[in-house]
Amino acid sequence: MTTLTLPLTVDLKQVHLTDEQFYQLCISNPELNIERNAAGGLILMPPVGGDSGSREMELGTDLSIWNRQTGLGKTFSSSTVFKLPGGGDRSPDAAWVELSRWQALTPEQRQKFPPIAPDFVIELRSRTDSLQTLQAKMQEYLDSGVRLGWLFNPQDQQVELYRKGQQKEVRPFPTLLSGETVLPGFTLQVDLFTDD
Repeated sequence: MTTLTLPLTVDLKQVHLTDEQFYQLCISNPELNIERNAAGGLILMPPVGGDSGSREMELGTDLSIWNRQTGLGKTFSSSTVFKLPGGGDRSPDAAWVELSRWQALTPEQRQKFPPIAPDFVIELRSRTDSLQTLQAKMQEYLDSGVRLGWLFNPQDQQVELYRKGQQKEVRPFPTLLSGETVLPGFTLQVDLFTDD
């Protein structure tokens, strides 16, 4: 396996790779969580701590249980990179794609980084995440075709709801979230986030 060593003088925002080069970079360095913004700049994502990892898994599990019961689509973990129509290659903390849209992809497209915007995404802000950076990422999702997104912000005890064609809505915890028409019948009760 080829590994990647990046000197600190490399400006990752200035590194531009073809789609295949980016794919090979990610496959050759599985220990790194690499994304690409719409301008093609590389983003190395730090690993999360225990609290964030546990919350991320709980949120994804709730989504997967609902999907298993309805069979309406496919759910994805934070390890999945989506090649967004807007140009970015992004890994939401959890994502869902409606089944007919997923089935319209070729087997090769499904095997690599799927060239599709999820219908629904979840992002969870960890202690090391900049809120502004995550808000820009949520806007990038909407610009690429995501219909509904939830940005959980435990530091401020709130969630931001992003809907295609609408203004962002901010709700304090506790709150009851609905999947609306995107995830019919999916609800999620969100209580205060505390450090366990």
